[in-house]
Amino acid sequence: MTERILLPYDGSEPSEQALEYALETFPDAEITALYVVPAPRGYWGSFEDPEARIPDAERAKERGREFLEEAVATAADRDRELETELEIGEPDHVIVGRATDGEYDSIVLGSHGREGVSRILLGSVAENVVRRSPTPVVVVR
Repeated sequence: MTERILLPYDGSEPSEQALEYALETFPDAEITALYVVPAPRGYWGSFEDPEARIPDAERAKERGREFLEEAVATAADRDRELETELEIGEPDHVIVGRATDGEYDSIVLGSHGREGVSRILLGSVAENVVRRSPTPVVVVR
């Protein structure tokens, strides 16, 4: 049975569905909702602090905290506790990094279900996490 679950959460409908799934499917697990403030990618960005690459980093972090508070409220409505964490970086890299650290038994994340050209152009955090994670990943659609 899964004991520690990492749940990337961004306030979107797919991430809400993933949270609901995790709460229902893993009633005894410790779940950590993780919000990642996306830092712009690029060559020059690799030489800067991730927070410096975000035009209004404090506002972006506050928005992330609001999303995480909503997730905590959802869990509380189901008599569950939810740990929360907030980081800045490239979402897929942060998520996989957390899984690599060995703190979590699995990852549960939502997917927007994009296909074809839109997936190629927009990229897919879920796809990258599935490919690179050393732990099992459940993708909720």
